[in-house]
Amino acid sequence: MSEAAAPTTAPSAAYGAPRHVAIIMDGNGRWAAARGLPRHEGHRRGVEALRKTVRAAGELGIGILTIFSFSSENWLRPPAEIRELMGLLRRFIRNDLAELHGNNVKVRIIGDRDGLDPDIRRLLEEAEGLTRENTGLVLVVAFNYGARQEIARALRRVAEDIARGAVKPDAVTAELVASRLDAPDLPDPDVIIRTSGEQRLSNFLLWQAAYSELVFVPTYWPDFDRAVLEHALAEYRRRERRFGGLVAETGS
Repeated sequence: MSEAAAPTTAPSAAYGAPRHVAIIMDGNGRWAAARGLPRHEGHRRGVEALRKTVRAAGELGIGILTIFSFSSENWLRPPAEIRELMGLLRRFIRNDLAELHGNNVKVRIIGDRDGLDPDIRRLLEEAEGLTRENTGLVLVVAFNYGARQEIARALRRVAEDIARGAVKPDAVTAELVASRLDAPDLPDPDVIIRTSGEQRLSNFLLWQAAYSELVFVPTYWPDFDRAVLEHALAEYRRRERRFGGLVAETGS
């Protein structure tokens, strides 16, 4: 076997709260269907679950929370559903941004902003700008995001560096590519949680997930709350993180 690459982040100290938690928020439509409700009601209740989760993450000492809010592939959904999702995003930022800012939450956006409606782009920039100096929980919103697309963007940036002579081809390393990702200053997720019982990453943080623990919970996203989050974190703490080595990393 080839020697495993070194992890890009250190393990969480003493297996307490992980430093970085990422969540694939899945199951809004199925939650609504199971109750005979329209899909948009599932999305609306999903926003409420997000509010609860952001509060719980801060209370539990999580440093970074990344949420998969809208994927590059979600544009293939029916136009009416897309309009509803965009409306929820607008309302969430307009209604919740002041509270997030007041709670010292720092908002970061990853994903492709080219081609977005100007008002959506302005709202995303407003959220980042208002909270840029905050020092509490970092809330990373993956919007119009796809991991393959992110890696392609990073490789284009590397190719541009090579074309202008700033980088030689034999100097291209995993570290160099990682430095061209959407948020290269952030550590990789310690754990990725997916709701609804589905067990796949669905084009989410594929590069950053190389050594992440994956926890799949059966709960549909609208029912996700602090208790489910704590259950997922307890499962994370039971894992032995070896990062490709033989001895489990247990922190300090």
